[in-house]
Amino acid sequence: MIEDYTFGSIIIDGNQYHADLKIFPDHIVSNWWRKEGHILNLNDIEDVLESKPKIFIIGTGYSGLLKVGDTLRNHITSQGILLIIEKTGEAWKSYNKLASNQKVVAAFHLTC
Repeated sequence: MIEDYTFGSIIIDGNQYHADLKIFPDHIVSNWWRKEGHILNLNDIEDVLESKPKIFIIGTGYSGLLKVGDTLRNHITSQGILLIIEKTGEAWKSYNKLASNQKVVAAFHLTC
């Protein structure tokens, strides 16, 4: 579970991370880097879609600067995945509420 988030830092199961990351039910991909920085593309989340989560949570950063276009949103939801997009300060709380009893994958931008 996620214990805390502040600008540029997140604590998960006692481990502190200082770079964007993706959380899968069985592992964490740290130092997640997107092809276009603050614009999320399909290539950035192919591993998420391959894992077939029930819910995909995107944390768009402290101020919400990570953008998720309508085409990508539609692609994700067309696969039957519930998509939740929130600023990271709210998204981590949503993750904690939902991940205990459902297959949830999350991608968090930790700054901006």
